[in-house]
Amino acid sequence: MTEPLLPSEVRRAFDAFPVPMRKRLLQVRDLIFATAAAHDEVGRLSETLKWGEPAYLTEASGSGSTIRLGRVKDSAHAAILFNCKTTLIDTFRERFPDRFEYRQTRALLLPVAGKLPKQEIIVCLSLALTYHLDRRGRT
Repeated sequence: MTEPLLPSEVRRAFDAFPVPMRKRLLQVRDLIFATAAAHDEVGRLSETLKWGEPAYLTEASGSGSTIRLGRVKDSAHAAILFNCKTTLIDTFRERFPDRFEYRQTRALLLPVAGKLPKQEIIVCLSLALTYHLDRRGRT
């Protein structure tokens, strides 16, 4: 599967990040689209900006919670941001207590260099992209 072209406003948001962070966040973007494609129930993603950051929404199916890509204050790490009103970060902490650094109930932080822990990130993205399905009692 090939990822869709970046909408121009989203490209500008990515271009505003320092190069190492941009590269890491674009790797995560690729994983978001690949993970969504692996789940038929997720459907087509909408790629837009939320709070000036690239955001991925399951508007077509309503299956998941919004995923944003960016950074958090006082950190040189790339951040995958989630709705703080969900239980997603708590779930990630339970499954991967030592794999990632977390910020409150909002962010999973990734170093901008080194090997990307793809399998663990895919698990986290899958949980976010199907969050509402899981909440509705899907088995």
